[in-house]
Amino acid sequence: MIKIAVIGASYLQLPLVEKFNAFGYQSHCFAWDNLDSVCKGIAHYFYPISIVDKEAILEKCREIQIDAILSIASDVAVPTIAFIAEKLGLIANSVFSASISTNKFLMRSRFLEAGLKSPKYYSITSSDKILLKEQLNFPLIVKPTDRSGSRGVTIANNQRDLEDNILRAIEASFEKKAIVEEFIEGPEYSVESISEDGVH
Repeated sequence: MIKIAVIGASYLQLPLVEKFNAFGYQSHCFAWDNLDSVCKGIAHYFYPISIVDKEAILEKCREIQIDAILSIASDVAVPTIAFIAEKLGLIANSVFSASISTNKFLMRSRFLEAGLKSPKYYSITSSDKILLKEQLNFPLIVKPTDRSGSRGVTIANNQRDLEDNILRAIEASFEKKAIVEEFIEGPEYSVESISEDGVH
């Protein structure tokens, strides 16, 4: 039987687990055990392990001998999937690309390396360091470096707002870092694509 590891167990991952079950695959779901874990009663197996605990999930996936690992609608799951797939020789995005695509500071840095226009920005770990950094022009956007779904994202119009917002963003961040960047006005576009072997 094909064994599939699904990272995350919320309503967002539910269609994936249901589809695997319908295909006759064995579904193995990893997530915190809380009220949002609706896949707990749907997946064949549920493991109450945080989706960012890569080593614990890897150990369990080795034991299960999974055939594939994935998720949907969860940026936080991407680095874990890439890490485990690399360790087990499974198909997934590289650890390098997973890190860049899910960390806002690394992503901005990569954009600059590629010559793409970006707002002025920097990463910060506490509000008391804000004065040591390059002066940016208000308004400023403050974000956790490694969260998604707009968690912890705020706008600061002055220094007092900025310090409070940085502390909130750091608190929301898994790695306890925030990114501060100048606000840019204009339309925002979201582009979805499928890429395989360098073909987009």
